[in-house]
Amino acid sequence: MLHPRNQHRDGYDFDLLIVKSPDLAAFVIKSPRGQMTIDFQNVDAVRMLNRALLMTHYNLDFWDIPASYLCPPIPGRVDYVHYLADLLAEGNGQEIPHGSEIKALDIGTGASLVYPLTGQHEYGWAFTGVDIDPVSIKSARQICDRNGLKIKLERQTNAEDVFQGVVGPDDIFHVTLCNPPFHASPAKAQEGTLRKWRNLGKGHSAELNFGGQNAELWCPGGEIGFIARMIGQSMDFAGQCLWFTCLVSRKDSLVPLARLLKKAKVADFRVVEMAQGQKTSRFIAWTYYPEGERSF
Repeated sequence: MLHPRNQHRDGYDFDLLIVKSPDLAAFVIKSPRGQMTIDFQNVDAVRMLNRALLMTHYNLDFWDIPASYLCPPIPGRVDYVHYLADLLAEGNGQEIPHGSEIKALDIGTGASLVYPLTGQHEYGWAFTGVDIDPVSIKSARQICDRNGLKIKLERQTNAEDVFQGVVGPDDIFHVTLCNPPFHASPAKAQEGTLRKWRNLGKGHSAELNFGGQNAELWCPGGEIGFIARMIGQSMDFAGQCLWFTCLVSRKDSLVPLARLLKKAKVADFRVVEMAQGQKTSRFIAWTYYPEGERSF
């Protein structure tokens, strides 16, 4: 089940979505049970559904991304934001924090800008989005400009750095979030796509229905390598962020990551599981602040 505050917990109201985004109608089909749906193998259909969801539920007038860039599923992504709100509530007298005084740093914000868009709408937080890809930054900036949104965007010019170069000495964040590259190479990314389609009984399609550029899908060392670098570099910014967090695709990645966090001498470490249908996802969260010093 999706998070209790997730607007998509009860599925999609296609009639409502089509009213707000009429172009979606061309992609709506009937399921074997006679329910309205789309072909989730169709890249254009997925993109149009995302646009309709963001326009209908998150008060956007415009949303688009360059062809072949990652088009993340909205319900699962916004679930991450809701669970982060619960995490922050622990340091706020168990009250869900709202307002621009809450600062969030999105590492790898992508062309879609999905976390700042949904998080700002749901909670009013002030987001900074960071990405190494100039096309992603340009797309994110266009989305902000077309919707009149104030979201700070930073280009990371060094692919080896996570925080250095984009977090200034006076910057303070309540939380960071990240959807890291999961694969260790382009070949591994392709294998993952083929395996997904086989598991769904969809044959041997190699097409990425949610898209994705190289920097969005893979990096040397895969997700363990990326998150390990993030953990190591977080030590240098320990006093500038209350909670560091990152999605973890593979459950077996948790053991080596837990060892790294122990070596980093963090004050606390969490694994938060999320569920959407038959899929279970998770993120890890760590802080250098002792429990008695996390209020804000």
